[in-house]
Amino acid sequence: MAYQNISATLTDTDLQEIQAALDKIETKLPFLINLTVDERRRLFKMGNKSQAFVSSSLTIAQTNRNILPASFDLDEFARDYRLTNSLQQVHLRLQQLSEKVDDTLVAISSEAMSSSLTVYDYVKTAAKKTPGLKALADQLGDRFKALRAKTPKDSAAA
Repeated sequence: MAYQNISATLTDTDLQEIQAALDKIETKLPFLINLTVDERRRLFKMGNKSQAFVSSSLTIAQTNRNILPASFDLDEFARDYRLTNSLQQVHLRLQQLSEKVDDTLVAISSEAMSSSLTVYDYVKTAAKKTPGLKALADQLGDRFKALRAKTPKDSAAA
């Protein structure tokens, strides 16, 4: 679907219900953790090829228990594999939702910024003839001060 201007609202009630739904999801996943960058770097990553390897390893381990040492926890291995599969499904859905939220946020933020620039132009124009608007135009113009300071002036280059 091609992007079109978005005209929507989220009521306070909607937002509270969304937050409650996210809280509910989080309570269903009490085992979630946060890894440091270093911890992430040191851990194995399981892509498609690795997933097939792990699946085959589990099947082989389950059908050939006699080759494993008694200290090997096959039940924990099976639980880890099942949880991996379940979390991958949840992760995929959350990624899709997150991408939609991100894209929508970029689009509506752009719409709001575009409207703000239009208002700023009108305020600057009106400030020339309407008392009291110069301070407001200056206030809105503060957004661009850093940009103007970094951009060399055409007259300075000449």
